[in-house]
Amino acid sequence: MAPTTHTFTDDYGVVVTYYEFPLPEGQQPRAVVQLAHGIGEHAGRYRHVAQALNDAGYAVYADDHRGHGQTGLAQWGGDATKLGRLGPGGLRATIEDLRQLGGIIRGRHPNVPVILLGHSWGSLMAQRLINAHASDYDAVVLTGTAYRTLGSMRAGNLNGRHKHLGTTGQEWLSRDPVIQTGFRQDPLNFAAEPLAKFGVLDAMRLLGRPARNLERDLPLLIQIGSDDSLGGEKSVVKLANAYRTRSGLSDVTVHVYQHARHEVFNEINKDEVIADLVRWLDERFA
Repeated sequence: MAPTTHTFTDDYGVVVTYYEFPLPEGQQPRAVVQLAHGIGEHAGRYRHVAQALNDAGYAVYADDHRGHGQTGLAQWGGDATKLGRLGPGGLRATIEDLRQLGGIIRGRHPNVPVILLGHSWGSLMAQRLINAHASDYDAVVLTGTAYRTLGSMRAGNLNGRHKHLGTTGQEWLSRDPVIQTGFRQDPLNFAAEPLAKFGVLDAMRLLGRPARNLERDLPLLIQIGSDDSLGGEKSVVKLANAYRTRSGLSDVTVHVYQHARHEVFNEINKDEVIADLVRWLDERFA
């Protein structure tokens, strides 16, 4: 089904646009997935993921974060050159917006499990969110993620190690050239540059690590490409181990897709990645 568009207003007066990908009328979801996109993009890039989850019996909600997509355009009076600026409250308010949307989902779907799925920047915010509010969710999925320290998460030009492979400047995202050129042609997309877009303080707030003894033992799935320039396999193994030993999570699964790059949902093997996600969810929420 086509998504429906909604808005809510956060504590700073920012109007956040979000999208609901519902199941057919009368069909109850086995769970709801709240999807958080990455920096420099918008929720519309995940329609194919939402459709696959709908087909498997999961409802999906996804917002355009502050400074991104329709939320960002509304913030800045339609000026796309200002996309990336988060506005009052910055990163912490953006994370609170995610939590506010989670509360809206709970209100609309009482007694239905809610899974937080974060990609890239969305996955870093998801890590911060569950550090403080693990009980808000029933499971977490992190894609294109990293252990959030300077030694384990790259900053700067993420395309640097891939620039010899093409001319789009987006080779780091996917091996699929259609994805690379499509990213550049989308007027709502922009370069993933946290320091330039967020400022030093909010960029530094992305750093951290899993909290000790989370308030809930959440199932956790991590999906990453072995050729992901944000963190990579070594970083993700460190992250998974930290969730086991520091946070006390007992159900941690890691899928590393050989030769895949940052956007595993937009990779040439995306069908495999999405099938693994659905299978993992079905095993826990069927």
